[in-house]
Amino acid sequence: MSAHASEAPLDNPFWTALASRHAPLALRHGEVARYPADIAPFLGLAHADVDVTDAFDVLVPPGDSVYLLGIAPAHVPTGWRLDAFAPLAQMIRETPVDVPEGGTVRRLDDDDRDDVLALTALVYPHYFRPRTMTLGRYFAIHDDGALAAMAGERLATEDFQEVSAICTHPDHLGRGHAHRLTALLTNDILAQGRTPYLHVSHANARAKALYERIGYRVRRDIGFWALRREA
Repeated sequence: MSAHASEAPLDNPFWTALASRHAPLALRHGEVARYPADIAPFLGLAHADVDVTDAFDVLVPPGDSVYLLGIAPAHVPTGWRLDAFAPLAQMIRETPVDVPEGGTVRRLDDDDRDDVLALTALVYPHYFRPRTMTLGRYFAIHDDGALAAMAGERLATEDFQEVSAICTHPDHLGRGHAHRLTALLTNDILAQGRTPYLHVSHANARAKALYERIGYRVRRDIGFWALRREA
């Protein structure tokens, strides 16, 4: 990333990804856009004052729900419910990190999809969908043929790349797999000229401490909401 590149896109990460690198995947209505439901349940707004009434009706069918990050509508239309979660920590790293020794890292592909969905359903529920791997590259460490840990790329702009789906199977905790995968991916993203960042719940103390050990710093707390139709 250029030393002068603005970090402003990180304040509205869903919209800026959908309006840039992921624009070919976006379902868009005016200044509102979302990923297809089988890729990710994320919706973004260009700004808080967008008139979202028609867009919500078009983009979020009955029975579906979506998440918003960083920007929420100033006015929620009748018939819709916006629930706020605790803000997430948005963390960033601008320089390379040390990579610990460990297991062999392999890029995941379509043949791994069932194993990936099983792992994410176990330890990373709600956000990983059948076509989430369309968004970027995903890497893993296997142990005796089993998927032990994984990490990959999700939201993206020209200057920034989110590291996501960092997870380890409970049977393989404590072996440094997540640390190794995250460090390798961090350095690879930096080598491409982009800046890696990630999101983590403050309540997930184990994960947040790992990212701090790797060298990520909290850039800001960022708002996080769920949007659904009223019953």
